[in-house]
Amino acid sequence: MSALSSASGLAARLAPEKPKARGFLHIVRHGGGPSAIYVVTYHRLASGLDRVGAHRKPALAEGAQALIELLERIGVDFRLKEVRGALEDILRLGSANIPDLWLSDEEMLEKGLVES
Repeated sequence: MSALSSASGLAARLAPEKPKARGFLHIVRHGGGPSAIYVVTYHRLASGLDRVGAHRKPALAEGAQALIELLERIGVDFRLKEVRGALEDILRLGSANIPDLWLSDEEMLEKGLVES
């Protein structure tokens, strides 16, 4: 039995990793204060990996806390200086981009950033 389990573990390690493509999030704030609505759209940079025959699907967040939770689900790293700067820009200017977000086709579908 251990030979079988070790063989399946080896197969899992040898399975090719899903290709990820580089992109960025564009966030726009509509309104102000606690009733602000945030529209988050993922933009994939040209890479030749676009196999998902899908269109971008903006994600909506009602309020700042909902925006933070949405960004956490997407996988944004709040420790990065660029991310913190983008959040400041959203509050100050109303929109910003969060750069260098790598997602596979499956992750984009899973996180609701594209329509299939």
